[in-house]
Amino acid sequence: MRAFLSSSVGVACAAALVLPLSVPSGAAAAPQDARTGTAVPGSTESLPLVPLGSERSFGVATEQGLPQRDVQPFSLVGVVWDDADAELHGSVQVRSRSAATGDWSGWQDIETHNAEHGADLGTSERDSGTVRGSTAPLWVGASDGVQVRVQADDGPDAGPARAPLPRGLSLELVDPGEAPEQLPVTEADASRGQTVATDSDSDSDAATKPNTPNAATKPNTATTGTAAKPYTAPRPKIISRKGWGANEKLREKRLGYTKTVKAAFVHHSATGNNYTCKQAPSVIRGIYRYHVTSSGWRDIGYNFAIDKCGNIYEGRAGGVTKPVMGAHTLGFNTNSTGIAVLGSYSTTNPPAAVTTAVAKLSAWKLGLHGINPRGKVTLTSAGGNKYAKGKKVSMNAVSGHRDGFVTDCPGNKLYSKLGTIRVSAAKYQGRS
Repeated sequence: MRAFLSSSVGVACAAALVLPLSVPSGAAAAPQDARTGTAVPGSTESLPLVPLGSERSFGVATEQGLPQRDVQPFSLVGVVWDDADAELHGSVQVRSRSAATGDWSGWQDIETHNAEHGADLGTSERDSGTVRGSTAPLWVGASDGVQVRVQADDGPDAGPARAPLPRGLSLELVDPGEAPEQLPVTEADASRGQTVATDSDSDSDAATKPNTPNAATKPNTATTGTAAKPYTAPRPKIISRKGWGANEKLREKRLGYTKTVKAAFVHHSATGNNYTCKQAPSVIRGIYRYHVTSSGWRDIGYNFAIDKCGNIYEGRAGGVTKPVMGAHTLGFNTNSTGIAVLGSYSTTNPPAAVTTAVAKLSAWKLGLHGINPRGKVTLTSAGGNKYAKGKKVSMNAVSGHRDGFVTDCPGNKLYSKLGTIRVSAAKYQGRS
């Protein structure tokens, strides 16, 4: 086991589980954990991509994919490659066949972001050697057939020849498995104001504490350092990892913490909006498995997730009241928390339940550390494509992913709501 520092994060050495390409008739064997060999819910099928056509650049195919084929049942899909530092300049599209109807979908785009949601450079998680480059995952629902094509850019900035695609491209087909319990509410339940409360601090590893006192026990102070009114907000209902069915055998056992939480970064998961709120736990289990088993991260990257009904879920393990080190905003994971809204919000407006949930969660989490959601904070960059390593940056306490990294995340429609979210969050803390 690698040495562990309280301010850095361990990594799950989980290789992708390659399963047979077809399911024989009769009962299939239970999926197995890639590391322990024990039966667990869910599975991952990893299919190497092959060159399509004859065009090549520098000896590497500039178009790869797979023709239509039968596959193990899956609900979430993404593409990964060997080198986490390599960028995929191009497009990734997928078609899937519904397991229920047998109908094929049209071509769907997969967001081709790389490590912008990953662990900071220089941390044990990022430098473990197990992290791979990856697209965003896409939720397609229960499927048993797939077709994929990956094409390098050929636009005006690509030069006379298209840039080669990263080496080792493979298609990751994730079956999130069935959780023992399905706790979240449906859209109809949410409209009646029903929520589900569970105690996420009961995590078996939560006894591993950061090297700083629990911020919830500290009085809030103003930026001048003098004693100030303790602005706090009620803890919202949070569905625990157990509640959404996390398989704790997948992740790295040890927990990682940062010193405090100064800012909340808001994301969208870019997994698409074709899910019901009853399916949200499955979406999270799929993202979790994709982050760990396919991408080589130590755990799911986000500290929290929110579905389109406004249900809030615990993300990365370690205790929701504690300053858990996430892997959500490359360069600014230290002293921050990451909140991912499940779905894609570049052209779709987030429901009111979403913005309300983000505001309540931000108010509570930042309030534990004396932070005004409408205020500014100073964070130090660990390096990225927007701010150099060591650069001190003034940011909103509730920021979008794009404020720390050049990216479209959290989508224009969600990003435009952050001002309103800040105002609401401050009011939940009792601020005028």
